[in-house]
Order: sequence, then structure tokens, then C-alpha cells
Amino acid sequence: MSEYVWPPGLGTSAQEDVRRSWPATVSSLPMGASVSGLVIGRQPFGVFIRIDGVPNAVGLAEITAMPREMDLPPMGAVVTGRVIWHADHNHQVKLRLDERARP
Repeated sequence: MSEYVWPPGLGTSAQEDVRRSWPATVSSLPMGASVSGLVIGRQPFGVFIRIDGVPNAVGLAEITAMPREMDLPPMGAVVTGRVIWHADHNHQVKLRLDERARP
């Protein structure tokens, strides 16, 4: 298996759940909110995160929003960070990760 994987279960029904829940997601996760979650997908540009406590929320931490010395967190790592943007066009919560990730 490649070290880069897309999040599992993001088929049509899951995407619809994410879209339908978007207003509640934005309300629950305002800019600057502190979050934690599980890395559920990896790509060369960043990691996808299932955000704790917010059903159907998909977080994306791009490598440009990670601390300079931080490696791309592995699948299954628990990470923490802050909300820096709401990408309405694809219903993603953009995150800036904290310096430490826990395996």
C-alpha cells in the first residue's frame, strides 16, 4: 500500500452527509477554535482529519499550515490544531496543526 491514501468512506452518501452538515460544522468550529482529531488520509499536500466531537466534519491540514520542522503525520495519528478557514466549495475545515503529533 502507498504511504499516501485518501480518507476511507468518502463515497457519495458520506459526501452528502458532509455537505448537509456543513452549516452546523461551521457553527461548531469557528475560526481560531482549538481541535483535535485522527488522521484518516494522507496526500503529499497534507493530511485529512476526522475532527473529534463534530460528526461529518472533514479537516484538512496542508503542509503549508504545519510547523516547519513537522513531518507529515502518519495514518492513525492524533493531532491538535486550530481552525484557520472554512472552504465552502468542498466543505473542508482548514487546520493549522500544533507542533506535536501523537502516534
